[in-house]
Amino acid sequence: MQSGISFLPEQASTLAPRVDNLYFFIVAVTAFFALLVTVLVVYFAFKYHTDDPYAVGAPIHGSIPLELFWTAVPFVIAIFIFAWSTNVYFDIVRPPDQAMQVYSVGKRWMWKFQHPSGQREINELHVPVGRPVKVTFTSEDVLHDLFIPAFRVKADAIPGRYSTIWFTATQTGEYHLFCAEYCGTKHAGMIGRVIVMEETAYQAWLDTSQESSLAAQGQALYESLSCQSCHLNDGNGRGPALHGLFGSEVQLANGTTATVDEGYLRESILNSQMRVVAGYNPIMPTFQGLVDEDGMVGLIEYIKSLRTGPSSEGASASLPAEAGEPE
Repeated sequence: MQSGISFLPEQASTLAPRVDNLYFFIVAVTAFFALLVTVLVVYFAFKYHTDDPYAVGAPIHGSIPLELFWTAVPFVIAIFIFAWSTNVYFDIVRPPDQAMQVYSVGKRWMWKFQHPSGQREINELHVPVGRPVKVTFTSEDVLHDLFIPAFRVKADAIPGRYSTIWFTATQTGEYHLFCAEYCGTKHAGMIGRVIVMEETAYQAWLDTSQESSLAAQGQALYESLSCQSCHLNDGNGRGPALHGLFGSEVQLANGTTATVDEGYLRESILNSQMRVVAGYNPIMPTFQGLVDEDGMVGLIEYIKSLRTGPSSEGASASLPAEAGEPE
């Protein structure tokens, strides 16, 4: 973690140099044309200055080549910046398929993190160096913003929906983590740190956890809510089977399709009538108020763990009692 004052935070992720290079290029282009215009204004002010109050300027009829030039040059530069920034943007918002998953919840005034292994943290996030990490997060109350300057990643935490950031840390150390959206009187204290560790040290840190895995926690909640009574593995239940469901495309009753991701599962659990799966009746109750954000990520991880197909443990492992929507 840097000390003192620097123009930019250190670059500690694979994305950081790419973001900085684009930023510096835009600054350089802007500075060049600002300086050029300033110099030309001053030059022409002196060149055509006269003390004759009755002097009349020579008529100017324009120059087609000059006008084409100063139209084409900014156009080419703007298209170049657009293409470059689009490439960087797509890489920022598209995490690698095999990225390590971490869940986070922002609330006044702290960040809570949960690892799939069950490890929980508050205002600290331990990650291994050199491995892509995807953070899926939401807010429990008001609008927050998860910002890790050294990694050049930042996104709003919005109540009622999931946002994601991802990064691959390139060096070990500790890095600042902030809420970058004013969220109340103690907003300035909503800070934390990301601790990047060597892989072996990270695994040793995970082994210290006494918590059960998120998937196991989700399974316990799933069974306590009697979800298995509707989501049968053979597909003959009142709700769709959940084995192999995550990541697939499902046909909805309104004729559209949806990708079963974290956001879709969350909506299906809390607002089950919104996107009912074709072939099922909209009878699944809402679990709003019964499942909190911590329980939600457990359910999602449990459903993810079912993606390999039906298990041998009974014919009813799937998500909340749903009969109109896959979770």
